[in-house]
Amino acid sequence: MRDSLARILPMAWPVLIGQLAVLGFSTVDTILIARFAANDLAALSVGTAAYVSVFVGLMGVVLAISPIAGQLFGAGKLHEAGHQVHQALWLALGMSVLGAAVLLLPGPFLDLANPTPDVAQKVRGYLGALSFSLPASLLFTVYRGFNSAVSRPKAVMSIQVSGLLLKIPLSMLFIYGWSLPLPGAGQPWVVPPQGVVGCGWATAIVMWSQVAIAWLVVHRDPFYARFGLHQGGFNRPKRQSILRLLRLGGPMGASILIEVTGFTSMAFLISRQSAQAVAGHQLAANLVSLMFMVPLALANGTATLVAQSVGARDFAQARRLGWHGVQSGVALAMVLGASVYFGREAILGVYTDNPAIIAAAMPLLVWVWWFHIGDAAQTLANFVLRSHHITFLPLVCFAVSLWGIGLFGGYLVTHSTWAPMELRGAAGYWAMSAVGLVVVGLLLCSLLAWVHRQETHEN
Repeated sequence: MRDSLARILPMAWPVLIGQLAVLGFSTVDTILIARFAANDLAALSVGTAAYVSVFVGLMGVVLAISPIAGQLFGAGKLHEAGHQVHQALWLALGMSVLGAAVLLLPGPFLDLANPTPDVAQKVRGYLGALSFSLPASLLFTVYRGFNSAVSRPKAVMSIQVSGLLLKIPLSMLFIYGWSLPLPGAGQPWVVPPQGVVGCGWATAIVMWSQVAIAWLVVHRDPFYARFGLHQGGFNRPKRQSILRLLRLGGPMGASILIEVTGFTSMAFLISRQSAQAVAGHQLAANLVSLMFMVPLALANGTATLVAQSVGARDFAQARRLGWHGVQSGVALAMVLGASVYFGREAILGVYTDNPAIIAAAMPLLVWVWWFHIGDAAQTLANFVLRSHHITFLPLVCFAVSLWGIGLFGGYLVTHSTWAPMELRGAAGYWAMSAVGLVVVGLLLCSLLAWVHRQETHEN
């Protein structure tokens, strides 16, 4: 275990910092827009939900580059790994066309949210700006996935942190506007306040800046020359390579989409109960999102090393690293979840001093504990399975557990006459979602054990 953690942690901590920087994008926009106008804040909420629903599914498909390149890197097939990067870039561009079309025609999202005409107009403007950002986000996902596969997470972290530092002043500039007097000119240079639409343009500028930096790094750092990435142009798209990425990435994207829609649908259903209920849910959801960064970082580090070991045909090492990653992630989740539960009063006090909201959030945090443990188990096991190129069966497990047990089960418990009264509200959804995550965690760990046994018999 000590040897495994000594290899996993150097891969994990840069991912943790980088993902916190990415999370900071939405945090910055929320804080700034909350001080600008209520309608813009509502538009940000609706627009963000729409964009995330589109982006995460496409991102999951593109991230197939990581397990594929990881195995090739472990096998010493460096030019083949570089070839897969070019194919993933073509795939990202193709996915961008599809995603941008959905963002530019957001009618279904607006029908679901049913906003006022003013808010709907702001949502359209925000998503229009993000449609320009989407290609850059998916192209940068290729860079992120490949660097993770070849054990260079710090290269990604540096760009992500730099992006956050650029995002803060750009969002302030475009949201609030700015007037700069020019010497000798009759009129000052004016950037008009754009509110929530300005958030979208700030994000677009940052994401294309990150792509430009990534391109410079790849073409100037001699590390990438061995993969054939210093060539002047891309390899032409190859049907077999694209299909390979889609076969692996399609279920990955669908699994991520199930996770996200299960969580966002829960928020939508809870919002029908009361303002206090959805406010309490929002606090619990934010805590879970922050806590999730830890197992996500461990999962990325573990999956990279497992994929490289599988590529090198060292299945014993792949099995050892995989299980140690899962065990350490679950153990850490138990400790972190317990810390949040026993310190819940102080933690909620940091968010708000409103006693009604605190009272609504308090009973959810016991379920946050179990939710986080199940989330850590399924995340670690799922990432390790991806490293073995196993993605379809996890998709089935996600659909049954998160939509069936979690979302549908939560609806039944909340609207039942037989369930305890304390579960006939937001706590019912959280309880059943926690059960669903624990179930999918157990299923994926069992599947991982079966995959290990098959590899042992075959090799």
